[in-house]
Amino acid sequence: MNKLEKKAVIHESACPLDCPDACSLDVTVEDGRITAIAGSHRNPITAGFICSKVRHYDEHVYHATRLLSPLIRVPGSKKGEAAFREASWDEALGLVADKLKEARDTKGGESILPYHYGGSNGVLTENSTDFLLWGRLGATRMLETLCAAPTGAAASGLYGKMLGVAFDDFVHADCIVVWGANPHASHIHLAPFLKRAQGDGTKLIVVDPRQTKAAKAADLHIALRPGTDVALALAVAHWLFQNDRADRAFLAEHATGVEEFERRASAWPLERAAEVTGVPAQDIEALARMYADAETALVRCGWGIERNRNGGSGVAAVLALPAVAGKFGKRGGGYTMSNSRAFLFRPRVAATWDATRMIDMNHLGRALNELDAPSIDVLFVYNSNPLTTVTDQEHIRRGLEREDLFTVVYDQVMTDTAKFADVVLPATTFLEHHDLRSGYGAMVLQVAEPAIAPVGLSRPNYEVFAELADRVGVWTDEDSASPQAMIERSLAPEVITALNAGDGIAMPAKGAHPVQFVDEFPGTADGKIHLVASELEEEAPHGLYHFTEDPATEEFPLALISPATERTISSSLGEQYGQRVPLAMHADDARARGIEEGTPVRIFNDLGEVRTVARIATDLRPGVVFMPKGIWAHNTDNGRTSNALCPSTSADLGKGACFNDARVQVEAS
Repeated sequence: MNKLEKKAVIHESACPLDCPDACSLDVTVEDGRITAIAGSHRNPITAGFICSKVRHYDEHVYHATRLLSPLIRVPGSKKGEAAFREASWDEALGLVADKLKEARDTKGGESILPYHYGGSNGVLTENSTDFLLWGRLGATRMLETLCAAPTGAAASGLYGKMLGVAFDDFVHADCIVVWGANPHASHIHLAPFLKRAQGDGTKLIVVDPRQTKAAKAADLHIALRPGTDVALALAVAHWLFQNDRADRAFLAEHATGVEEFERRASAWPLERAAEVTGVPAQDIEALARMYADAETALVRCGWGIERNRNGGSGVAAVLALPAVAGKFGKRGGGYTMSNSRAFLFRPRVAATWDATRMIDMNHLGRALNELDAPSIDVLFVYNSNPLTTVTDQEHIRRGLEREDLFTVVYDQVMTDTAKFADVVLPATTFLEHHDLRSGYGAMVLQVAEPAIAPVGLSRPNYEVFAELADRVGVWTDEDSASPQAMIERSLAPEVITALNAGDGIAMPAKGAHPVQFVDEFPGTADGKIHLVASELEEEAPHGLYHFTEDPATEEFPLALISPATERTISSSLGEQYGQRVPLAMHADDARARGIEEGTPVRIFNDLGEVRTVARIATDLRPGVVFMPKGIWAHNTDNGRTSNALCPSTSADLGKGACFNDARVQVEAS
């Protein structure tokens, strides 16, 4: 039988990977094996196309590093270079359960640390039976700070997380400001709407240290220094107030803290902002004028703004601009960031887990090496690859090397972190289990059924954590690991009705095209915009909108940034790219150091060093070097990545990670 004669079945699915677009998929399966993945029209935003990462996701499903059975470290083999032997699920889970019970009974549940991050997971594979297990064991909790913590804090403080402008409404704007986002790499379905809007005469402004694809197509590209967004946004606000372009009537009716915000913005005249940001004063004024002149203007606020010491204040200042300029009330006007609140979920577990200690996930190295009373004796890593994704990489490595630390890694492939495990458990991919996917850009909720049977002996999260809960004695007859039962427990009855009526897909009750200040209003207690929110003022170490100077020194003068690329979702899919990843440098910085294209280089600071080769880039401003996030040990010459150079310091709001505050030196090696 030739390939054309084989029976092909197309399964509907939904992508849960950490991207705003929440794509709907058509997955072609022949003889139980995936042969094609394409975008469908079930989610209208998907429009029949998907990113190359997901289009080739079958390469991940069937990759040579895919975990096909549980593994147990061979005694005596060194962590990080360990030899493993295959084991049955019964043996592996028995060993893990024994270690969990031993830790709980001897030092207490807080000696157990579950390390996880659910960005690329659906509702059923994060915060379901896993939290039931950890809550009933009394394990140490983890504060999720690697992504969206400062943006979430700022948005909640100012607007109470008001829903934003839908992607397909961007075409109604006369001016679009894409600030700290790279659509072509991290949410490709916005790109066609930007192109269509520009074709209709919309002005596009991009604020980014790099000349991304969007920046190259923009009418104005603002290439600011990393960490100076707050200065730039406050300078724009000051210009609006100073030139009578602020909508004072709107502010009087809908905002609080206006006078104080205006006073703080007044500290940032164009000339001072130009000196700090490295952006010419005339370009800052052009940004302000283009934004003010547009009848309908929109700010697409991304997460790149938050990855530094001033991140929370930077986001707050950017989100304040549509209020100051009075850009709400029209379709396509206002701002958009995260629409994760389009669907509200009920608590998914019976146990409450709020009485134990909490650690900052950005401080994993400290927790593993320095925490006591009690120390961390069992580390259970899932939905995450922290050795690759977390700051202060060398500190984490030292913790993972501890022989007295029992480490479990539950993943789909053999990650850098998994190499340090005592037990490795094989997880299913999203195409092999049931899930429920809620978008945080596209406002859509989708049910995803398995397209294929689990590969090898892999099992879904909700089953494995339920069995572990049973083995350690915390599972009850009232609990359920049934996907349908968990969905029903998670959603309000009217949402379930909408899903059933939509054949597995639902839009928000208010519709998928909210207009801010027409049918969507601030979720603050008084329904107003809080330009100087008291809770943010109290949290920020020096007060909201404070600018902390650049951490560069004479010894380490270069700003290392590590934004996303088109190749990976955080570190997911990194196993597929084995080639060496270069450090991108501006020609002026390279020339001053005697470095040319392809020169072996050492990038270093007090935290560590990375060895690779140089790439002379035309899309960077001087003083900034670039190595993407999500790369693995095999992508550099010494097995270290940019996170070996990133400090574990915290942003001013939300304790966010400060990846872009890495300051380094580069030399030919």
